[in-house]
Amino acid sequence: MFSRCLGYQHWVTPHTSAVIKVLAEKSGAFDVVESETPEVFVPGELAAFDAVIFNNTCPVHPRRDLFFDFVADEARAAALKENVIRFVAEGGGFVGIHGASLAFMSCPKWEEMQGCTFDYHPAQQEVRLNAADPDHLLVRAFGGEGFVHFEEPYLFRNKYTTRSFRPLLVMNTEGMVWREDKPIPSDVCYVAWIKRHGNGRVFYCSPSHNAQSFEDPRLLRFVLDGIQYALGDLECDDTPAEQEPGMR
Repeated sequence: MFSRCLGYQHWVTPHTSAVIKVLAEKSGAFDVVESETPEVFVPGELAAFDAVIFNNTCPVHPRRDLFFDFVADEARAAALKENVIRFVAEGGGFVGIHGASLAFMSCPKWEEMQGCTFDYHPAQQEVRLNAADPDHLLVRAFGGEGFVHFEEPYLFRNKYTTRSFRPLLVMNTEGMVWREDKPIPSDVCYVAWIKRHGNGRVFYCSPSHNAQSFEDPRLLRFVLDGIQYALGDLECDDTPAEQEPGMR
């Protein structure tokens, strides 16, 4: 798990880190090693792990290149990023939590792997999330009902050009307050999904910007299930939405 960044410091980051460690301990499903150096992403180091978690990894604006912030060498930073992409493509897992969508904002290959790139967010407000498919195994934690929390709702660039992921949670945009300098989104707004990347598995979960969201056991179960999917321990339907007839 990599939770260090030099850009925007999400106050929830240490809480998210603690939550994931507790999920690991209580479930016994996996062990967590947390690193503060990007050198853990060299091939020899990565080979020891089954998955990588990016926890609110926000780079310095406007460059938005997480590894360059630490190594300050373009070739070295690019190599570390390629190592992660290759690690996933060759069968590793990747989990992105909230601000992970900002890690590499000018890299189509990273966007392809993760399934999104951050665009902007309106003001924090009460946000209702619904299951994209109430019968899907990974949303069983919500029991077919909505999940309401106070959130910094994320919107993404180029988010559905290929629809390479299986959507899990969708934001109910009715009645939300939007930014005056941005158009009101007209497309469906997914905030969590799973996807294949090569032989690997990806789980992206935008919730949450705020620690109190993790007081809800449903979200804890959802995150645990998503991590286990990325690890390859939980088999479920990860068919891309583009292959689902009738989906928007």
